Amino acid sequence: MGLRERKKHRTRQALIDTAFDLFVTQGFEATTVDQIAAAVEVSPRTFFRYFGSKEELALDFTAEYDERITAALAARPADEPPLAALAAAYREFIRAMRDKGDSAEDTERFVKHRRVIDANPALLASSFARMAAVEEKLSQEVARRLGAPPSDLRPRLLVALVNAAIRVGFSSAVDENSPRDLAADVERALDLCEKALTPGADSFTS
Repeated sequence: MGLRERKKHRTRQALIDTAFDLFVTQGFEATTVDQIAAAVEVSPRTFFRYFGSKEELALDFTAEYDERITAALAARPADEPPLAALAAAYREFIRAMRDKGDSAEDTERFVKHRRVIDANPALLASSFARMAAVEEKLSQEVARRLGAPPSDLRPRLLVALVNAAIRVGFSSAVDENSPRDLAADVERALDLCEKALTPGADSFTS
């Protein structure tokens, strides 16, 4: 990145980190955009150049999730079976999550974000809604690969099953797992799902 891009990235990250510090200490609902901007020493107008609202800031990770998963699936070979392509796309995201969790700072940030979102019903609901939108995009890509019509249940069912495995992996206790540990849990859940969907496999006894 050039100097201008680096400065924008630093400002964006400062807004996120400061906001989550405030969310932890005084609660998400009680924290205002003005408070976040003042703590970073920028104007509210500058805040809105980066985020449309404090909720958008809190759920910023879902935008990366959307971009990485959908792009990774679209880039898989056209003749690759849908399950293998979908699993490979998720593994690419999991590896990126694992690699971002190497430092103590990244681990602390990850734990803080999980705590805030899990503790706020509105944020949690919005997070699930955004994930559902990602599932719809993935289902459309799987349907395209299968040459299936919109009424075909197979693409949505396949994506739903794989996403259920991902959610099980993410259900690990947040206080006990670093991003690297959590990534290992998610990948293990994905492996079990992939084996369970393979004809003749008995994944839960191996």
